[in-house]
Amino acid sequence: MRHLTESFDLSVSRACRCVGLSRSAFYREVDDWTVRDADVIAALAELVQDRPSRGFWKCRKILRRQGRAWNHKRIYRVYKRMNLHLRRRAKQRLPKRHRVELYVPQLPDTVWSADFMSDALWNGRRFRTFNVVDDFNREVLHIEIDTSITSERLVRIFQRLQENHGLPQVLRTDNGPEFLGEAFVTWAKAAGMAIQYIQPGKPNQNAYVERFNRTYREDILDQHLFTSLDDVREATFWWMLEYNEERPHDSLGDRTPAEVRQQSAGVSTFELSS
Repeated sequence: MRHLTESFDLSVSRACRCVGLSRSAFYREVDDWTVRDADVIAALAELVQDRPSRGFWKCRKILRRQGRAWNHKRIYRVYKRMNLHLRRRAKQRLPKRHRVELYVPQLPDTVWSADFMSDALWNGRRFRTFNVVDDFNREVLHIEIDTSITSERLVRIFQRLQENHGLPQVLRTDNGPEFLGEAFVTWAKAAGMAIQYIQPGKPNQNAYVERFNRTYREDILDQHLFTSLDDVREATFWWMLEYNEERPHDSLGDRTPAEVRQQSAGVSTFELSS
């Protein structure tokens, strides 16, 4: 309409009739989306400031838990305009395999999964992380960080976990030399903790901790350049609190691991009283 009035010297009424709009549309002020959706922009920017790997649905669920009643279409429109959408990984073509569902424990501290990860500081010094996850509610129980973690070190780690959580009935691991070491195997047998080794070359049999490793790497190891092991430990400590107490999990019905553990404790107490 403005083009018609300025270039062809048409009246406002005639320009509006040409394009099929009302005269009020000509005089209406342009509503900038950055002003209209300023509150949504601020909320999304806060969510992805420290966690750029968060996708749209994870952001939307966190906003809903915070009491934000925005429509998901509005959130997605702003999310895309802010160029926050992540590139989706192409689906790999894999040979057909017989799928076997992974056992889901019915109670906490029944089956734990453990695995190692490797990364490096800014000066190239390599370090390892030892991650322990409860298969029942995907709760991360411990992450040990050091340049070397031996079989004897694992014994001390699980002794600390025994004081705080107790020990699981079964510990699921791969066939790493630390898990096969005589010191750890002997101690686990004496403590009554069975070790279930997965088949070599089949990490999908330890899928819970493998999926956790990916989240930990994307949120912490790949997002920061650490100068010392203490920096890694501090960032990991605060992230663990968020992961267990604030981050909703799709596999838990958008609940946090802490909520699932608390609800499980309430159900167990009710069953005992009954």
